[in-house]
Amino acid sequence: MRAVLPRWSGTLAVKAAVFITVMCCALAALLGVLVHVQVTNQTVDQARERALQRLAQATERYEAGDTLRRGAGVDPPGLPGSLRELAVAGDRGTMVAELEGRPVMWAAGPVDGGRALAVAVDYGQQARTIDGLDRAILWSSGLAIGATLLVGSFAVTRVTRRLHTTALVARRISAGDLDARVNDPRTRPRPEPRLRAHLKNQAHTKDPRRPKNPAPQDPDRPKNPAPQDPDRPKVPARPKDPARPKGSARPQDEVAAVAAALDSMAASLQGKLLAEQRFTADVAHELRTPLTGLHAAAELLPPGRPTELVRDRVAALRTLTEDLLEISRLDTGRERLELDTERLGPLVERVVRASGSGTRVVVVRDVAVETDRRRLERVLGNLVANAHKHGRGPVVLTVDGPVVTVRDHGDGFPEYLVAHGPQRFRTEGGARGHGLGLTIALGQAEVLGARLEFANAADGGAVATLELPVD
Repeated sequence: MRAVLPRWSGTLAVKAAVFITVMCCALAALLGVLVHVQVTNQTVDQARERALQRLAQATERYEAGDTLRRGAGVDPPGLPGSLRELAVAGDRGTMVAELEGRPVMWAAGPVDGGRALAVAVDYGQQARTIDGLDRAILWSSGLAIGATLLVGSFAVTRVTRRLHTTALVARRISAGDLDARVNDPRTRPRPEPRLRAHLKNQAHTKDPRRPKNPAPQDPDRPKNPAPQDPDRPKVPARPKDPARPKGSARPQDEVAAVAAALDSMAASLQGKLLAEQRFTADVAHELRTPLTGLHAAAELLPPGRPTELVRDRVAALRTLTEDLLEISRLDTGRERLELDTERLGPLVERVVRASGSGTRVVVVRDVAVETDRRRLERVLGNLVANAHKHGRGPVVLTVDGPVVTVRDHGDGFPEYLVAHGPQRFRTEGGARGHGLGLTIALGQAEVLGARLEFANAADGGAVATLELPVD
């Protein structure tokens, strides 16, 4: 069974923990060996010096003809053979060996007759001291490794949490949440589109706690400003960059520098996208009035082929302008839902009848969903129109519970669209159009809280799948 790691932990935390553990074990082993060798050498030297002193005293007593004390003797039993050979050869030496089940320090030297005089000094206390030292080294090393690992893990997890937060914000920015920031305490996961729209609707309502007396108005400011066109989408102003607070110093560490760079990049990207959205909204709005006049003038032209061409191009230009305005409103995120309970079967049949196309409707399982009927019809209408315009028949619209599928039998969606979704003003393979229909369908689906996916069937053809939320 695999251990379940926290979400903020990853290979960096695991590698850091392993590195700290290995280094602590290596350092503890090195220090333990050094201490063990040093203390053992010192203990053995002291025992050897004591044994040699006892041997010198025993030699004096032996040469004087006195009785040897206990622990001393000539060729005593238990004397190691290598030490006896050394003494018989005329040298003195010492050795730690077992005698009757206990450790002793032997010291031996030569005497007449090719024999060896040896003494045995108890070495049990010194051996117990070394064993106790070894156990103390092991316990202290284990405690030191554990404490260091805890402190190191705490420090590493602080870094990995910050890196995880930075990566999470980067993914949110990639998903389109340009308000996400690492160093902004107000940053939190954004709600679902339906909830977000509900919260925005509440934000536009009047707050009863607002003071009745407004702030004094600037005398230089005109009292009656020019009215604003309600159809013009409002694009929010460029937000301040939270990565550069006033009077802030240089980031404290590398992780803070990465977070500040990400926040700065997100703010710059958001400013550029908002400027682009504002430009698109302004252009579409300014074109709307002259196009209305142009359409009226085209209706006054005399019948004929040139008139039909002019009216067709004017209608296409008006449709393009309306699509740009709708995309601009979707970009602002200020769309409001008008929820109602609708059955999908009759709804998709109305969409097919309104399109005037030969789309076949297959209802596998009909359900009632709470949705915005106008926006859902807009999504399905754009999908059906795209299937007939860029694909080949037969086009089949299937309802299976809250999942609606639109499939054609053409060449399928381009690879970039399947991988990254529709992109405005991008078409490939000589296809006609501006790429706005699927962009609007995707935006309206997000407002509905639905999920719209694009894929290609294994046997050919494009497949658009719309999954509606079900309470």
